[in-house]
Amino acid sequence: MRYFRVLATVALIASSASLLAQQAEQAAGSEVIEEIIVTGTGVERTGFETPQSVAGFNEEDLRSFTSSSQADIMTQLPGISAEGGGGEVATNVFHRALPSGGQFSFTPLLYDGMPAFTTFGLNSSAFDVYFRNDLGIERSEFVSGGVSNLFGPGSVAGIINYISAVGGPEPAGTVQLEAAEEGRFRGDVFFSGPVGGSGSDTFYAFSGYFRNDEGPLNSGLDTQGFQLRGNLRHEFSDGSGAMTVYTQLIDDSVQFFLPLPVDGQTRERVSGNDGAEVFTMNTVEAIGLGYDTPGGRFQTPIGDGVLTEGYMIAAVLDRDITDEWSLNAKLRYASYDHQFNLFLDGDAIGPNTPETQSEYLARRGIALAFHGNAQFKYVQSGMDLAAGDLVFGNRTLDRWRNASDMSVEASLGREIMIGDSVHGLTVGGFFANSQADDINYITTYLGDFRNAPLLVDVHLMGVIEDASGSLVAAANPDAVYHWTRNGLARSNGMTGNRDRSARRAAFYVADQIEAGNWSIDVGARVERLEGDVKQFNTSAHVMSNDPSVSNNIEIVSYTNGSLTSDSLDATEWAFSAGALYRLNDSVNLFANASRGFFFPQIRSVPFNQGELASYEGEIIDTIEAGVKYETESLSAQALFFLSTLDDRRNVDFINDPNNPGNIIEDVSVQSTEAYGIEASAIYYLNEHVALNGNITLREHEFTKAEGNPAIVGNELRRQPAEMANLGARFNMNGFDGLLMYNYHGSNFANDSNSVELDSYGLWRLEAGYSFMVGNEDMIRVSLHVFNLTDTQGITEGSPRQGNAQSGQPAQFFVGRPILPRRTSLRISYDF
Repeated sequence: MRYFRVLATVALIASSASLLAQQAEQAAGSEVIEEIIVTGTGVERTGFETPQSVAGFNEEDLRSFTSSSQADIMTQLPGISAEGGGGEVATNVFHRALPSGGQFSFTPLLYDGMPAFTTFGLNSSAFDVYFRNDLGIERSEFVSGGVSNLFGPGSVAGIINYISAVGGPEPAGTVQLEAAEEGRFRGDVFFSGPVGGSGSDTFYAFSGYFRNDEGPLNSGLDTQGFQLRGNLRHEFSDGSGAMTVYTQLIDDSVQFFLPLPVDGQTRERVSGNDGAEVFTMNTVEAIGLGYDTPGGRFQTPIGDGVLTEGYMIAAVLDRDITDEWSLNAKLRYASYDHQFNLFLDGDAIGPNTPETQSEYLARRGIALAFHGNAQFKYVQSGMDLAAGDLVFGNRTLDRWRNASDMSVEASLGREIMIGDSVHGLTVGGFFANSQADDINYITTYLGDFRNAPLLVDVHLMGVIEDASGSLVAAANPDAVYHWTRNGLARSNGMTGNRDRSARRAAFYVADQIEAGNWSIDVGARVERLEGDVKQFNTSAHVMSNDPSVSNNIEIVSYTNGSLTSDSLDATEWAFSAGALYRLNDSVNLFANASRGFFFPQIRSVPFNQGELASYEGEIIDTIEAGVKYETESLSAQALFFLSTLDDRRNVDFINDPNNPGNIIEDVSVQSTEAYGIEASAIYYLNEHVALNGNITLREHEFTKAEGNPAIVGNELRRQPAEMANLGARFNMNGFDGLLMYNYHGSNFANDSNSVELDSYGLWRLEAGYSFMVGNEDMIRVSLHVFNLTDTQGITEGSPRQGNAQSGQPAQFFVGRPILPRRTSLRISYDF
């Protein structure tokens, strides 16, 4: 059925070109003012004139999402599904059904044309952990396919680029305050202007924020921190270009939320032991959990959440060096102390769902004869749990991921006339050197089942552990065996300690041609990656620090002093060609095709007998073709796309089936195919009302799966076949409003397609009133509501269970609901 729907829509796109042309004749003479696209291009074109699909947001749009995650922005784009249920960072971004765990793996995240981090896969942190959006962002561009994506870090799938505001000849600024439910406060500032007063050739822009947030899910752990960004731009007096220096300083901690047990039938949130609704398994009581290791005492930093402390500095030179040649050069360096600390979705013993007290004992091998000896007590109060109270074994995963990143890009451009054609030639190179740690600790504990669980101790009365490690009845009936102590269970330790680095060197060339009604792009890129991996091997260590306690002996995983290291390398090439034909002033037809590559995530390459496994590029082929239509009141685009990806090394963090409680990186080699249509439009009904929308319909499947051929023909996980967005914006007499609806179609939570997730719709609302203060200043008061209808759609299942998760009805299901409704109030002062 979906196949025929896609074909029908493609036919509709083809037939619509002539109809649009007829409509355009009625709109002849209208003027359209559109931003020049700057992402990866050597010529000046608007999105309407580029032979590839382009989408983006202006400053007004982005201000609506200042305090939200990248997901709230990205999910509004055609062809993109994005999940932000985990909070402000680590957004899962899926583009055109390419197989991914999310995390920008196919879509590099750029700021001012420079990567937030150049090499993906040194660890699993997403690019958005290093940057936060603020009032200093002027607009964003998303360029998919075509020659533009051969520049910079490169990705034929697509590039996301945020463009910073720069200073102008007049001083200007904005101060914004925000308060929201669940104890959120945020303050933003933006200042810009000339350095040295009127007539200066040098301009500054500065932006930053500070926020403290006790939500959006109340666990007792706060999201808090700040970021400062700025740029200094000097325009050369001869008009030949400019030099801009960018900088960033960040110290920000964000709480991250994984899936939790919900109702197995309705898949909505359930009530906990205290009768209140359960929103998160994160808990402030986990702060301070620790244990001894051969390297000293380990204490979980879980209270810090996703912590990023560091800086970035960059310089961009854009100058005409002669009448014929222009130079664009970028130099960037960043250094971050980064941790990604999170609560997992269960302890991997049993179904990862709440258990009765007897179920908890039985699943951990405690003999039935001792169940009557067990006492379940709250750690803080010492009180007994009620007999019917449920418990939930869980883990924290603490990951140290300090990273440094340097990149250099330089390109020469020249415009040449050949006959009646204008050729914009670009020749350039890109080099990057990146390094990142990947040190992981697991801490296992027991809590009760409620929102922000309370820690629980299990005491086995009259029980001891004999020399063989078995539990036996004690001669002394007052003896106490502590199955958990201060909530801490006994499966803990370091699960990985690796240092990975990568050096990338690329050369690219492009010719962007203007010839009459034609715009033609042709380009190629050759790149080499060299990487190093150092793995500090771990093994089990016996720890015993208090002989007076019968069961204090613990087996802790930790480094054993041995090191395994090796290097890898690969060279790949990409080629892209595209063309756009101007049918008339309002209708353009375009098409492009690319053969590209992705270098596999270095973390996906295992050691085999002391040497890294083979390392080769993952090949992607893409085609898109469509029509663009633009008049004074209507801008629209519709296209067909096809993409194939071969030999993708997919990496998942799953529960270790051979070592319960541990986490392993599971690597699978997959090939996929996807095709479909995307259509988008914005219509200005009048000077006060604008309507916009987009729709994506697609088919996708696995065409190869090494080691798991049963999934061939299955749909890709977390990739809905249907997605849509609708929006309406109103502005009149100082009043403004924005209503948005996002539809996310049904999809599967895993590759085995054993768990289907229902479709859902998400509404957002913003309403404001602006008024003048004096002759030039303005104040705007606005109300923003996220998830207006408080829907509880499930965005993902249990990633730790992966293909082992069952979709069959049960008491509980482990999934991540959309974040609940939240209302915020903002006051902005523009001067």
